[in-house]
Amino acid sequence: MTDTTDTTSDTPTDAQHDDRPTASDDAEPATDTEHAEATITPYEVSGEVDYDRLLAKFGADRLTDEQVARFPDHPMLRRRVFYAGRDVDRYLDAAETGATHSIVTGVGPSGPMHLGHVLVFYLARCLQAATGAYVYIPLSDDEKFYAKDRSFEEIAAATRSNLRDLLAVGFDPDRTRIVVDRLDADVLYPQAARFAADVRQSTVDATYGDPVNVGLSFYPAMQATHLLLPQLVHGRHPTLVPVAVDQDPHVRVCRDVAAKERFDVDKPGALLGKFLPSLAGPGKMSSSDDAPAIELTDDRELVREKVMQYAYSGGKADVDAHREHGGDPEVDVAYQYLHSFFEPDDERVTRLAREYRAGELLSGELKETAADAIAEFLDAHQERRAALGDLRTEVAPFRLREDERERLRPKVLESRDL
Repeated sequence: MTDTTDTTSDTPTDAQHDDRPTASDDAEPATDTEHAEATITPYEVSGEVDYDRLLAKFGADRLTDEQVARFPDHPMLRRRVFYAGRDVDRYLDAAETGATHSIVTGVGPSGPMHLGHVLVFYLARCLQAATGAYVYIPLSDDEKFYAKDRSFEEIAAATRSNLRDLLAVGFDPDRTRIVVDRLDADVLYPQAARFAADVRQSTVDATYGDPVNVGLSFYPAMQATHLLLPQLVHGRHPTLVPVAVDQDPHVRVCRDVAAKERFDVDKPGALLGKFLPSLAGPGKMSSSDDAPAIELTDDRELVREKVMQYAYSGGKADVDAHREHGGDPEVDVAYQYLHSFFEPDDERVTRLAREYRAGELLSGELKETAADAIAEFLDAHQERRAALGDLRTEVAPFRLREDERERLRPKVLESRDL
C-alpha cells in the first residue's frame, strides 16, 4: 500500500508495519499463510487465527509479566486473553501517577449485544474503577448502515438496546462519555473532516479491502475521531484502546493520523485481545454464526440450552474413551469461556483443565459448569438493565457536556477556526 506519511519518507507507519517485504502489501487484511483460509479484518473473521504471527506482521508487542502486574487485577489480563499492545507503558505510567489517562472502546449497533461484545466493557469498567480513567464509548450507527443490510430504523432500535446494556455495565457517569455518530454528528463530523485529508484512499483499500460504498471509504476518519476524542476534549494524554485483533486496523490507521505534527494529540495505545470463540468452535463469537450467540438478554434456561446443544467439545466420542484418554480443554468452548472470563478463581480454572485432561471431568459436566457461570453473570447484568428507567434520562449524564461540545465545534463564524 501507499504510505500515509510523506512519500519521500522511508519510515514505516503503524498501518503498514515494516517487517513485510513490499509497499504494495503493507496494510492488506491479515491472512495466515499456514492456514490460507484465515482472514482477519474489521468486517470478516474466518479460519484459524495465528495470534503470534499477527504480532510480527503488524508490529505489536506481547504483554510482559511486569506490564500485566501493573494493571489492576483482572482475569482477562492475568490469563492473557488480552495478550499484546502498543504504547502500554505510557498508559500505565499515567495511571500509576494519577495523570490524565483514558480508554476508548465501542460497539457497532447492528443487533442485540452478546457475550463477545460486552466483556471488554467490563474490563474497561474495572480499569476505570481502579485508576479513575476516562472511558469513551462510541457507537458507530453510521458504519453499520454502510456495512450491514440494515435500515436506519433497525439500527436505531439496536442502538437503544445496546445503550441499555452499556449502562448496565456500571460506568462512572462523571468519567464516561457515550457518543453515537449520527446523534453527535455536530461535534464528531468536523473533527473527522480534519482527519480525513490524511487518510489516503490507497490506505483504506489496502487495510480494509475495496469499500463497497463511499461511506466505508470515509469511515476510518470517523474511527480516528473516536479514538482521539478523549484527547480532543481533555488535552494530550495517553489513551488505551482495548479491542479484539480484528479491530486493530482502525487503531493502526488512527496512529498514522495522530502522528501528523499539526494535530496536538498522541498516538493512541492498543491493548489487543483474542476472540471469545463462537459456540461452534474457533473464531470470534458473532450474531451471524450458524451456532447461536449467547445474547445478554438470554435467560438461564436458554443459556443452558445453547451451551449444552451447541458448545464445541474437546472430549471424546463416548464416556469410556473420555475416561481413558481425557479431553482437550484448549479446544473445548465451555472451558474457554470459563478461562476467558467466567471463572475468576485461577486455581479452579487450572483444576478443571487438569481433571478434563485426565478424563475425570466429562464434557457434559464442564458444559454445566460453564452454563451456570454465564447465567450467573447474565442474571446480575439483566437485573441492572431492568432497573433502568427512561433511556433519554438514563443516558443524559453520559453524554458530552456543553463545554466539551464547544471545544469540538468549529468556529466558522468567529475570526479563527479550530
